[in-house]
Order: sequence, then C-alpha cells, then structure tokens
Amino acid sequence: MTRLAASGLKVSRGGRWILQSVSVEAQRGEFIAVLGPNGAGKSTLLSVLAGLLKPEEGRVLLDGQPVAGIAPRLLARRRAFLPQNPRCDWPLPVERLVALGLTPSLPAFGGFTAEDGARIELALAACDLLEHRQQSATTLSGGELSRAMLARALVGDPDLLIIDEPLTGLDPRHALDAARRLGRLAREQGKLVIAAVHDLNLALRHATRIWALRDGRLLADGPAATTLNAALLREVYDVTGCVAGEGAQAYVDYA
Repeated sequence: MTRLAASGLKVSRGGRWILQSVSVEAQRGEFIAVLGPNGAGKSTLLSVLAGLLKPEEGRVLLDGQPVAGIAPRLLARRRAFLPQNPRCDWPLPVERLVALGLTPSLPAFGGFTAEDGARIELALAACDLLEHRQQSATTLSGGELSRAMLARALVGDPDLLIIDEPLTGLDPRHALDAARRLGRLAREQGKLVIAAVHDLNLALRHATRIWALRDGRLLADGPAATTLNAALLREVYDVTGCVAGEGAQAYVDYA
C-alpha cells in the first residue's frame, strides 16, 4: 500500500503565497505529471510532499501517517526525491554516485552486497550509463548528470518517487526513455511516481494523471488524456492550442 494525501497546503515566501490551500491525493500505480508555468509552485509542492519542507498550514500523510513524523531513515527507504537541477561537487565515479541512493538501507559497516551490486548495475543500465560508470561525475554533461541522478533515485527501489523536472536537459531519446521508464514503474511495478514535467507531449502520452498549478493554486486534477485540453492550456499557460490524436499518438498542437 502506498497512498499519499495532502490537505490545505499553504506556503508563503516574502509575503507572497507560493501554495494556496492545495489538496491532492495519489496512490500506488499512478504516474502523476505536475504541470504549470515557471513560478507556479510545482517545486514547492514536491518538496512539501516529500517531507523536506514544512507547510505553514496543512498536512501530508503517507499511508495515514504524517510525513513529518516518519523517521528520516525509514522515509528515505520508502521515498526517493530528486530535486530540480541536481549538482555533484565531488569527483565520485558515476557508479559510486548512483550507489548513494542505497545509503538508507546499507549496513553501518562493510561494503556492498551482491544484491547491492546488482541493483547498481540495473540502475546504470536503465539510464544508459554503463560506459560512464568509472567516469568522474563532475565531468558529465548536464544531461548525463541528470540521468545519473535519476539512476540514484531509482536504485533503492522506493515505493514513492518524487522528481522535479527529470526530463529537463535530456536529449529527445533519453527524455523519451525516462518518461517511458517512469510510466512502467507505475503501471507494471505499482510505484507511485510524481514528477514536475514541462514537456506536455510526454506528460500526455505517459502520465496517468495530471495536476495543473498556476500561482500556487491547483487548477486541475484528473486523467491526462481528458484533463489536458485547449481550455486548460489557455488557463494554465496563456497559450492557444489543442490536443490532437489519441493514446500514444496524442500530441499538443499550438496555434
């Protein structure tokens, strides 16, 4: 069971409301794309849902337990969080960077087990990083580092993944691979995936639901296939467009 429920979330900064009474619910098997223009409150919402930022009002429950009350090590085992524009300032080999995602479950002493090694191998392969495994993380391109950080989030096999713009900076092939993988994690493995996404076409084709934010308010919450439409594009982004096609062939067409 993985169920996340947030109610009445309010966050302000500098006298301005970043989140205004946002309430959402999500459960295992869903890939939720969080949409909205820059400054809509997406990153703040994800940080609150991950238990990294305390709201001024409202609460977040994970399987009925307040996220704020879950022991950090236990929460880290169940939930992986990948922030926007992640950085690595240490010249770690890529495989060691990815292995940091196993920290909450590693023993206090000793090296990796065979199982840990297998998990690292799978994460590297999933994010097309096997040939970079011994390369210093500080020498990776922006897109390669994004993939390495995504591998670090995936390696611990968490029940809940909260990811802020995982597709930004990736070339088309790797962005598509990442979107497909997040969709499969929800659909085939029963994970709960919540990700801020700017590519509306990838969100439309691979997410099961969308949450659309603007000015800290939740404007829409529903199935991606029916919720992302011309009216929402206009309300959220101030653009004129429509959704053409269906299923895997659906796409956003801007006027």
